[in-house]
Amino acid sequence: MSQSRDITCKELIDFLADYVDQLLPVDQRRDFDAHLELCPSCMNYLDAYKKTIAIGKTAFAATDDPARSKAPEGLLRAVKNARRHAVR
Repeated sequence: MSQSRDITCKELIDFLADYVDQLLPVDQRRDFDAHLELCPSCMNYLDAYKKTIAIGKTAFAATDDPARSKAPEGLLRAVKNARRHAVR
């Protein structure tokens, strides 16, 4: 059995997605749980993170539906132009 260790808030945040998706090894998850019990800031951060994911899933739940109207051509050009500049 591995020794439990204290983790920092930054370490918790760095691996938060894996924690929420239950992809962490058992001992590392135990360390996260121990940190969360002692750190209200990280507990609040985790709660906000989970709420954000839930809101995002709700917002994009019906993405297969066809658009109700066409986007303005100028807007499409602006988005394409912005993407070209962002890739560089």
